[in-house]
Amino acid sequence: MSWYVLYVKSKSEKKVALALQNLGINVFCPTITELKVWSDRKKKVETPLFKSYIFVNLAASERNAVFAVAGVVRYLFWLGEPAVVRDEEIEVIKNWLDHDNLDSIALENYVPGATVQLTKGVLKGREAEIIAVSGKKMRLYLKCLGMIVEAKFKDVLDE
Repeated sequence: MSWYVLYVKSKSEKKVALALQNLGINVFCPTITELKVWSDRKKKVETPLFKSYIFVNLAASERNAVFAVAGVVRYLFWLGEPAVVRDEEIEVIKNWLDHDNLDSIALENYVPGATVQLTKGVLKGREAEIIAVSGKKMRLYLKCLGMIVEAKFKDVLDE
């Protein structure tokens, strides 16, 4: 059994994950809690870490079973084959979310293209390249995972 990456319709990640779980498929849809601010209120909202992507753990012979769920678009492919994510990489993401080292910081000195090193948490010592900076958020390319994530980090140092 391998972890595969499913591309799903936008804003339907949690709904698709629940439907796949109901079919008996092992699903991982990593989420983070964000504070959303409107003009009249503030609310904590759980949003997917990877927009439009979820992970499924199943045998290669059972891969077509996921298409029985509305909202599943296709598998993510790498070099002509469905992309396989190693168990260790899934565990890194789970540990990272469990330790919840995400927080707000001022990002005035961080510019796209700069390399930063994470100094705390599960990803301590890992390098990441800044793709974009928006307000208090950074889009980082994590070289160790080969993925782009959007997060608020409290402990990032320039290299």
